[in-house]
Amino acid sequence: MQLNLTGHHVEITDSMRSYVTTKLTRLERHFDHLTDVHCILTVEKLRHKAEAKLNLNGSTLFADAVEENMYAAIDVLMDKLDRQIKKHKEKLKAHHDKHDRAADKRNRAPEPEA
Repeated sequence: MQLNLTGHHVEITDSMRSYVTTKLTRLERHFDHLTDVHCILTVEKLRHKAEAKLNLNGSTLFADAVEENMYAAIDVLMDKLDRQIKKHKEKLKAHHDKHDRAADKRNRAPEPEA
């Protein structure tokens, strides 16, 4: 997974970078097909905004969060992305299960009549 971390009106410190990286490992536990993550941290007066765009195999997820503290914004952002990844994974699983059941029906031999 490639992480691209950008700061608007804020300097990205090593502690911020490591905090985002550790939070992203939680997302990788749920879905290991993350290819690219672009995270933007912005400060506008008293608003701290964190937004991220995740590229998965074949799809893209986006979330943002605004809080009074940058670390709180990152926490909320990761919670949102976590929910989205779980939902995406469930959709993929349901899609594959549907096709597996259809293939089983096609491959099943007709039962002999008595």
